[in-house]
Amino acid sequence: MARAARALALDLAAALALAGCGDGRPAGSLFPLEPGHRWTYDLRTEWENDRLEHATRVITTEGEARVDDAPAWRRRSADGVDWYLRVDDSGVYRVASKSDLDAEPRPDAQRRYVLKAPIAVGTSWQHATTAYLLHRRADFPPEIRHTHPAVTMQYAIESLDDAVTTRAGRFERCVRVRGRAVLKLFADPVAGWRDLPLTTTEWYCRGPGLVKLVREEPAHSTFLAGGTLTMELTAWE
Repeated sequence: MARAARALALDLAAALALAGCGDGRPAGSLFPLEPGHRWTYDLRTEWENDRLEHATRVITTEGEARVDDAPAWRRRSADGVDWYLRVDDSGVYRVASKSDLDAEPRPDAQRRYVLKAPIAVGTSWQHATTAYLLHRRADFPPEIRHTHPAVTMQYAIESLDDAVTTRAGRFERCVRVRGRAVLKLFADPVAGWRDLPLTTTEWYCRGPGLVKLVREEPAHSTFLAGGTLTMELTAWE
């Protein structure tokens, strides 16, 4: 299951910035895209059997690159994954990704928004996710993501004024984004088929950008198990 948590962290660590924010401040004040920045996150995975796992994720900004003969911003994880993003009046979106095993970036089939403009309560968008933590207790393969690789998640901006405290400090007036999806699975012979929630909550703050993320995938059944992953900023520059 540690591999599933790492996969989720890599996918969510791609979270970036936006074209502008509701109070008129520039996007860079919420999440810098220029080269030379570095973020360190602690990843804490709490499984439903009370088992805990910890990992560290380091993300850096690497400056401009070209994808399909057009410029894009490149971000890199120390795990060996690059993300390529563009920003326009509609928000910020990913256009490609690349692992160290890929010779070239792999373009996305369509824009994959991270934050959509305008940055205001109620702004919403969607893109595909999967179950990164949910798994079968006995069946093979245990990971649900292998049988349900694309689940539509609806995102919405819920607040522009959250205060968030992390090990990297306390941040004010942060943007809170929540994503919700539902996955129908056979839970057990008693409960039968159930709609299981997948929930992501992200906080973006002026200066460091993404400071905290919580992914919740509860199961509470005899056939399935889930958990919660918390990604918290511990240092940035």
